[in-house]
Formats: sequence, structure tokens, C-alpha cells
Amino acid sequence: MLSIAVCDDEVVECCNMARKIKDILEEMKIPCIVRQFWSGEKLLQALEGFDIVFLDIIMRDLDGMKTAQIFRKKAFDKILIFVSSSREYVFEAYDVEAFQYLLKPVDEGKLKRVLQKAVLKTESRSQEFIILSRDRQKKKLFLDDIYYFEIKGRMVDVHGPEGIFTYYEQIGTLENRLREKGFFRCHKSYLINLKYVERYNRQEVILENGKKIVIAKRRYDKFVQEALKVMRENGGIL
Repeated sequence: MLSIAVCDDEVVECCNMARKIKDILEEMKIPCIVRQFWSGEKLLQALEGFDIVFLDIIMRDLDGMKTAQIFRKKAFDKILIFVSSSREYVFEAYDVEAFQYLLKPVDEGKLKRVLQKAVLKTESRSQEFIILSRDRQKKKLFLDDIYYFEIKGRMVDVHGPEGIFTYYEQIGTLENRLREKGFFRCHKSYLINLKYVERYNRQEVILENGKKIVIAKRRYDKFVQEALKVMRENGGIL
């Protein structure tokens, strides 16, 4: 059962958006619960239970952008979709990892495409994982919880929100295991998760956690191609 929140301090608009979302998901034959919130404060009290959140930006008291900043600290893995009558906050939306940015009045065709992508993301996030072995024990790590792999000789450090997990594996084998999974080997010592790329230049990649990772000169063009591909697949601005 998919759980969705719609937050907008304009009650009529909130109700209309919730109805459209429910209608589209019913048409897609996806069971769902859609709850409405008329303030950022109320949303933040309940957000742990939602898979996808539609959030208006221009709201009284606690606005949508401030709500989103608090939201990300509590629920880094939730899908956040902004809905706004203004383009003014488009670039700020990237800072809180917004999945999409929809302009009011929201076109139903665009809304449907966004929901289709969001549903696919929630499904893939729950399924994609890798099994790693260390000291005769096995550990399951979800790919969405891995920032990057760092190769140190014969050992590999896996960096994620819970810290570092170290195990033994050859980098070539690891690279093959993660082919077409959104990871890219930008340097002989680093295999990064492209979904966490915040910005880059010809010398380095800066991840969302602030980590700076060098890009090998000969890998730069391919890196750009793969990074843009992942951005398109995981959302953008409509």
C-alpha cells in the first residue's frame, strides 16, 4: 500500500491535488492512502509514515522550503515533490533533494508521469541491494544507502549514512556487479553512487554529504553522460 501526503495551506488546492493523485493511482491499479495537511508543522509530525510527499512552497507560518529542510533531517529516504506557483525556488529544491518541481496549475499529464516515476523509484529502492562478506559473515546493504566505494589495496570501504563497512573484493568484480545500477568508477580508487552527486567540475565530484572525489581526466566525458542519465531517470524539473 503506497502512502502519500499532500501539504498545502490552501485547503481547496490541497483537496484537489489529493483527489487527482488518488484518481491517477487508482487508474494505475496501485493501492494507496492519500492524506492531506494544511501546514508544514502538521506534516512534520506525521511524515515518517509516507513514501511520497507533495509539498507546496509558498505557505503561511512555516513555508515549504523550511519544512523540506527539517523533513530531510528526519526522512532522508522519502520522495519529495514540490508544487508551486513560482519558479523562484527551483534551484533551492536541489538542496533538499527534491524529486520533481511541478508548477501550478499542475497539468494532469505531467502529474501522471511524475507519479509513475515516483512509484518505480519506491519499488526499486526496496529491492536493490548487494550482499557483502567479511569474517565469514554476510551483510546486506541497500544500494540507495551507499554513497561511494573507496578502494584501498585489496580492501574496500563502503561509505554510507551509518558509517563505513570494510570488506575484501577486487574492484573490477565490484564494478561489474554494479553495472547499470547507477554507480560509476570516476577514478581507479573510487566507485560512486551517481544519485548522490551534487555538483562537479573537470577535476572532482562533490557529493551531497560534502565529500570531494577526484575524477580521472580520461573518465570525465563518460562520467558526465552517466550522471545526466541518472538525473533523467530519477526525476527533474517539469
